[in-house]
Amino acid sequence: MHLHESTHLPIEVPDPAAQDEATVIPLKIEDWLTVIVMGLLACITFGNVLVRYFTDQSFAWTEEFSVFLMIVLALVAGSASVARNRQIRIEFFADSGSQARQRGLARFGAIMVFLLFSLIAVLSARVVWDDFRYGETSPGIGVPQWWYTIWLPVMSVAIAGRALGLFIRRGRRA
Repeated sequence: MHLHESTHLPIEVPDPAAQDEATVIPLKIEDWLTVIVMGLLACITFGNVLVRYFTDQSFAWTEEFSVFLMIVLALVAGSASVARNRQIRIEFFADSGSQARQRGLARFGAIMVFLLFSLIAVLSARVVWDDFRYGETSPGIGVPQWWYTIWLPVMSVAIAGRALGLFIRRGRRA
């Protein structure tokens, strides 16, 4: 535990070298997707800065595609945080009391995340279908909108799966 210099309150700093729990689907998937998306964002942004600097023009597609990649990055990070049980919670309640209480709260939180992202997956799949059926195009560069929206139900299913896995793992702990 470290002390924050300005407030002198204890701050829990997660150990980056801490071993991840064993999961059926490797956590390296989210890790590599994060690296790939961040690399794409950096390359697109750097390329656009160079083009603007030398030509006073910019690539029209970069802003739209960068926003899409940032949304994908947030969903991938959400999946990783659920799988590693590092999602946002009120630690005063989650980490206090008996082990049985802590396990019960962890399982309750995991099942709620599972239900929420299952619902998001179903509803967003309907949005994707409407984008496809009505031929919606993106406002910036005019590509089919479903190219962007398909990733919300896909990543929502991934997050729901990670939450279900966390629920099962917390149920097995003694």
